[in-house]
Amino acid sequence: MKTWQYALIVFLGGCCYGALSTFVKLAYSAGFTTAEVTGSQYLLGTILIWMVALFTKKKKLTLPQIGKLLISGIPLGLTGVFYYQSLQTLHASLAIIFLFQFVWIGSLFEWFFYKKAPTIGKIVSIGILVIGSILAAGIITEGGGGITWQGTIWGLLSALTYTSFIFLSSTVGKDTPAVQKSALFATGGLIAVLILVQPTELLHLPVFMGVAPYGLYLGILGVSLPPLLLSIGMPHIGPGLGTILTASELPVAIILSSLVLAEQVSTSQWIGVVLILGGIIAGNVKLPKAKMKSVSFERESAS
Repeated sequence: MKTWQYALIVFLGGCCYGALSTFVKLAYSAGFTTAEVTGSQYLLGTILIWMVALFTKKKKLTLPQIGKLLISGIPLGLTGVFYYQSLQTLHASLAIIFLFQFVWIGSLFEWFFYKKAPTIGKIVSIGILVIGSILAAGIITEGGGGITWQGTIWGLLSALTYTSFIFLSSTVGKDTPAVQKSALFATGGLIAVLILVQPTELLHLPVFMGVAPYGLYLGILGVSLPPLLLSIGMPHIGPGLGTILTASELPVAIILSSLVLAEQVSTSQWIGVVLILGGIIAGNVKLPKAKMKSVSFERESAS
């Protein structure tokens, strides 16, 4: 496959995540609870990814290795619970803004755990992202009328746990085949969901059959498909371009919330979205020409 094809695969992985919030809102409007929606998503999604794993290459793992992968999947399940809780009181177009704060939280993680202080360019990109978030949330133009403190807390918690999952998934089980690794992550997420929200309502057949179409859709696009797409494409395009392409989640979420849920998105909010994407791009794009000039200058100085 060519590089642009791998890039498209990663882009589609981001789009999958972006479609989740709209269908969670539809499930809520149909009368289902966060526990029922999240429980059905992770139950069906985990079953699907293990069905795929049965027919793909697997590696024999020790119990400690399996335990690490399962534990690393816990933040994934927590992200689903927290994000869907935020959707109880926030518009889908607003909840995704809070989730996207994982970009600057990730820089704090690097600083705290790896003692890697953010560069000037990274600080500038974070500043752009924060300004964009303020505009996208409508805090200035609309006084933040659509924001609730409950939704804000849940949304920021989802950003924190999502950052945790990104860091753990990039360090644990590097030699484990992608599908097997994703299946164990999903299982860890399912365990966290079952313990935290205890979706016992799913034991009632009418409830399960009613929420199953939503859970199946969310399971495919939120648990099974994206990890596979990202594991295929990311190694071939790198984390910088990968971060930019997975940001497709943001505009997809807002466009769907506007078209499907008829949520009002103002011009200033769209400007904020553009600034957020710009901040992500500014923090990840490398300028090879500038780098080459710098290297050339250093060589000339040395000679």
